[in-house]
Amino acid sequence: MTKQVRSKDGTTIAYERTGSGPALILVDGACCHRRFGPSGALAPQLEPNFTVYRYDRRGRGESGDTQPYAVDREIEDLEALVREAGGSAHVCGISSGAALALEAAARGVGVTKLALYEAPYIVDDSRAPLGDDYRRQLDAGIASGRRGDTVKAFMTAVGVPAFGIAIMRLLPAWSKLKAIAHTIPYDAAIMRDTQQGKPLPTARWASATMPTLVIVGGNSPTWMKNGMRALADALPKAEHRTLEGQTHMVKAKVLAPVLTEFLR
Repeated sequence: MTKQVRSKDGTTIAYERTGSGPALILVDGACCHRRFGPSGALAPQLEPNFTVYRYDRRGRGESGDTQPYAVDREIEDLEALVREAGGSAHVCGISSGAALALEAAARGVGVTKLALYEAPYIVDDSRAPLGDDYRRQLDAGIASGRRGDTVKAFMTAVGVPAFGIAIMRLLPAWSKLKAIAHTIPYDAAIMRDTQQGKPLPTARWASATMPTLVIVGGNSPTWMKNGMRALADALPKAEHRTLEGQTHMVKAKVLAPVLTEFLR
């Protein structure tokens, strides 16, 4: 059943709570929400051991989208969920949701343990950086009403080949992606200075001293592996784990046992 919590700026954030045990909040990445993304398959695997909170990040699903957008507002959204969960919670973020979870944890929002799957940090020259040109493409597509262009720019940036994008345009999922395309620049803002092929801003996260599990897929590209290794090395209390055979589209049945072992 959908519930609501009000964020600091008054924005209504929709969420659902299932399972029993310690609170665990799942944070989706770009283009995902409760009805469209990995948390839907992951939650049932975790419910026997945790009270699982899944929410629609602002601008998605049933949540509001008060303007102007700022990363601080998304951190406040997550803080509101933690408060709703009793003032403290484990948090698991996937992709850019992992980056958001880390930023929130470093701000002291009440994260007890943190699990991060493949935050898309670019820390070296193993792939091309994403800079201002990429963000301008995203914004231009939204400003001109060509949401498909924004989705295409995002898909190209994350490595989907042109023929794959052409096929996706013919599938029902494309309309779902276009419906939340205006939130893709939000994720770009969260990633900000971490996709430019430079060392991670470790000083910004020095206060994230909770136990942290940094996870990467064994079949993911080199740049992603390098980013996750750099992150694990940078955080005060982090351990690194590789899930053999997995990619960025990690299988819930593989990820869930690893999360359960670490978070329990």
